[in-house]
Amino acid sequence: MSSSPNTNNKATLWKWLPWVLLLIIVAAFVWLFMSMKTPSETTWEPPRTTAAEQEAIAPASDKPEPIASYHNAVARASQSVVNIYTTQTMAEHPYMDDPVLRRFFEFNGGPQGQRQGPTNLGSGVIVSEDGYIVTNAHVIEKADEITVAFNDGRKSRAKVIGTDPDSDLAVIKVDMTGLTPLGFREKPSRVGDLALAIGNPFGVGQTVTQGIISATGRTGLGVNKFEDFIQTDAAINPGNSGGALVDARGELVGINTVIFSRSGGSMGIGFAIPTAIVEQVMNALIKDGKVSRGWLGIEIQSQLRDPTRLETSTGVEVLNVVAQGPAAKSGLRTGDIILTIDGVEMTDANTLIQYVARKAPTTELNAQVLRNGQNKQVKIMLEERPVQEVVEVQTPRILHDDRLNGQGGTGAQGEEHYYDDPDAPMMSEEERNRMREELLKLFEQDTAPQ
Repeated sequence: MSSSPNTNNKATLWKWLPWVLLLIIVAAFVWLFMSMKTPSETTWEPPRTTAAEQEAIAPASDKPEPIASYHNAVARASQSVVNIYTTQTMAEHPYMDDPVLRRFFEFNGGPQGQRQGPTNLGSGVIVSEDGYIVTNAHVIEKADEITVAFNDGRKSRAKVIGTDPDSDLAVIKVDMTGLTPLGFREKPSRVGDLALAIGNPFGVGQTVTQGIISATGRTGLGVNKFEDFIQTDAAINPGNSGGALVDARGELVGINTVIFSRSGGSMGIGFAIPTAIVEQVMNALIKDGKVSRGWLGIEIQSQLRDPTRLETSTGVEVLNVVAQGPAAKSGLRTGDIILTIDGVEMTDANTLIQYVARKAPTTELNAQVLRNGQNKQVKIMLEERPVQEVVEVQTPRILHDDRLNGQGGTGAQGEEHYYDDPDAPMMSEEERNRMREELLKLFEQDTAPQ
């Protein structure tokens, strides 16, 4: 007697049931693993403004009436701009171990023992819902404690994820969620575009100033090793460093970083780091804690140009080739003039530096060089740029007017805080003993009966 169809169906069902259950369990484990991944295991992507948000905050430029307000754009962007306060503990002065000198300094307001240093201020921009904030590297330099104040009144301590002094960018993180990141503008900025600078100038509170994009691709300022600045006349003042430069829709255009000034205040010439560089540096800092850049291993200078001559001279001259460096291995020689790289004209040294710095190590470049009057093609395999000596700066960065007058320039200036100079020349042992004897005589005179 043969088995019925129902019996066969049940046998088949019991045969496949364990496999179906196993598949369900595996799928559940995969889902659970993906949902529990930490933010550090995922690649950071710049926030983008949705189409609905763009429509809501767009200025009414298609109407015959002039634009009367950028309130919607500013209200949206302001939620993502924070105030940053940093403090630094000052080390004990070496003379404080001498009781006589300690007494002298205590009465005359000289160096003190270890104490809390002055509070510096700057700004930052929230770039992720889980607490990542981008700011200037010089804002948090040497900070022992970083406090972030949010637009809604909340405050939080922050930790440093990574800094890149070469581009003057840094990433910090607060232990908070549900924050409002500022959307990055996807289209490149154009000269004449509206610009709104948001930050905390002079510590007065969050402030918005308006201007336009005065220029793009500014280089050669001498403040960063890698420069590709947006220039704007929106007022940027001390405390704005690390804040947002946004467009008419409230989308992030750049991070405010430096100004030209005679007095230390805004004179209508400010500079911001464009979002293309911000995105590159942020991804590297979050992923690896450092930024890896391509390196040629050469010393260069722009071709000398006489503005009175009608004919132009382009290209970058190789002054020196580092032994065993990428350029040396490729056959590049001192005296070569680099005309193009990958078909891009190298108009000056800054153009070449910026182009190479944006390439990853192990990238192969095709360079066209002029050697002894003949054009040659040279293939160069980039290597990782060696660690450079860190240049110490204060916050915020101000290029004073002597730079503009061609007097050689000065470095960055800080706010009106005064620090003990740890590098000040120390007294010799003989001078110290002589000063100690004189102080003892003075103390004896003060305590002698009158």
